Amino acid sequence: MHSIFDFDIALNTGNTLSLSDRKDKLTLIVNTASKCGFTPQYKGLETLYQKYKDKGFAVIGFPCNQFGGQEPGSDQDISQFCEMNFGVTFPLSEKVEVNGDGAHPLFVYLKSEKPGLLGSTRIKWNFTKFLVNQEGQVVKRYPPTTKPEEIEKDIDTLLA
Repeated sequence: MHSIFDFDIALNTGNTLSLSDRKDKLTLIVNTASKCGFTPQYKGLETLYQKYKDKGFAVIGFPCNQFGGQEPGSDQDISQFCEMNFGVTFPLSEKVEVNGDGAHPLFVYLKSEKPGLLGSTRIKWNFTKFLVNQEGQVVKRYPPTTKPEEIEKDIDTLLA
């Protein structure tokens, strides 16, 4: 795999999103959960999405139940929760795994391109974020503690 454009994503709507459709667009990929202390970040992610979507930016959420069982619901439950509580309109994948033998191939790729602290290839918790440039290359990895608004300066730079 040479870029995120080599992957297709099963969305929680039942549709498939080909990331090759994201060519020439900046994309923030986030593993998410509905019952996590970081769950309020959905609001900030949606704010970024609304502010920059017409300038070539997107957010894609990947619900994951691997961290403390904090995403126990069905894909429909997750979608309804995100829409009702945070007004989320950006795409959400089907629930995925981001670590281990069952890790989604996109996350295997993202982690190999931008390892975490001390070279770790594991995702440590919900709301780890990967910023991918318009050429499909992973340019930055953010820990869960990084709030969406703290990423805005990087978005501005890459969209300039």
